Amino acid sequence: MRAHLGDRLVIESPVTGATRRDGEIVGLHHEDGTPPYDVRWSDTHEVTLVFPGPDAHVRHEPSRRPGTDEAERVSGRSPSAEPPNPGDIGRRAAAQRRRQGLSREDTARRARMSPEYLAYLEEQPADPTVATVINLAAALGISPAALRGGGTDLPPGQGQALLHPQLRDLGFDECRALLSTHGVGRIAVSTPEGPAVVPVNYEVVDDAIAFRTSPGSVPAAAVGTDVAFEVDHVDEAMSQGWSVLVVGPARVVAEPEAARRLAEHAHSEPWPGGEREMWVSIRPTRLTGRRITPANE
Repeated sequence: MRAHLGDRLVIESPVTGATRRDGEIVGLHHEDGTPPYDVRWSDTHEVTLVFPGPDAHVRHEPSRRPGTDEAERVSGRSPSAEPPNPGDIGRRAAAQRRRQGLSREDTARRARMSPEYLAYLEEQPADPTVATVINLAAALGISPAALRGGGTDLPPGQGQALLHPQLRDLGFDECRALLSTHGVGRIAVSTPEGPAVVPVNYEVVDDAIAFRTSPGSVPAAAVGTDVAFEVDHVDEAMSQGWSVLVVGPARVVAEPEAARRLAEHAHSEPWPGGEREMWVSIRPTRLTGRRITPANE
């Protein structure tokens, strides 16, 4: 059995000969086109590694550009018409490809996939197979772990700086929008042992930041003082990021109804776990931020 990118793998019933499943071959693992293949199935749009059995055959599609039907099936439009919304693997792959001065065609050829499927990976939140990740990482000269975002135990910012970075101040509305995404931020407080900075899960309610903790904890020391609260994001693949800083007084949310509403609408439980029923609110008196991007953006 031999196939080209863009051909279809068809699995038929051995009894009736009717098609049971089919999908587009979007990745090859051998230059001569022999199995296995990465196949994007028509019924689920998922990509899986397939070792075809005796009930499978390849249907050649010479009139079709490899990979285009996959993207059109998912979106209903051509890949170029879909606004880019890449997943982490796609963003890392695109950034590494640009750093090395590689075109999509060159990278796809090295990774034994169609350029259209590579475009799909770079522009959509796809979930490629392990084999696809290994091939793409090898084509880009990095490890599969790096392509998947390995190094989570390392502090951010160890990647190479941008050649021509641009550091700009963020306006109030942009700071507010970034802050409102909620997640994990860091609060700086004064304790009897000295200054401390600790991460907390936070929510944005109206114009205030709220987080829950337990009495006697380090974050609880914020109550009754002016504190600094910071949220940031560093994109190692793109060597860029942003940070937002809030300064303001912190107080306990003492009203039971207000605390209940906060708990009901919280986007997640506190990551450290345990009993953390004390809500603290920070009302910003100063909101500033900065962003690092390439100079041409």
